[in-house]
Amino acid sequence: MPAKGWVEINDLYCKACEICVTDCPTHVLALDMSRLSPKGYHPAFMLHPEECIACGICAVVCPDAAITVYKGTPPAKEGDGE
Repeated sequence: MPAKGWVEINDLYCKACEICVTDCPTHVLALDMSRLSPKGYHPAFMLHPEECIACGICAVVCPDAAITVYKGTPPAKEGDGE
């Protein structure tokens, strides 16, 4: 099933509390243990973007308002060859 949406996580606000990761019903999110945010945290990221249903639970439970949920398909990034 194609993704119904996507999320953007602002690394400046994400403090890696992991609430969004545990509350996501489709297990889309995870903490990125390979990098640090400017504040020294491992920020959340979309591990399985194809599973996102754009329910918005992650944005609601985020105590720092670091997550924005979008419905639809993500716009193509520059340089993707499209």
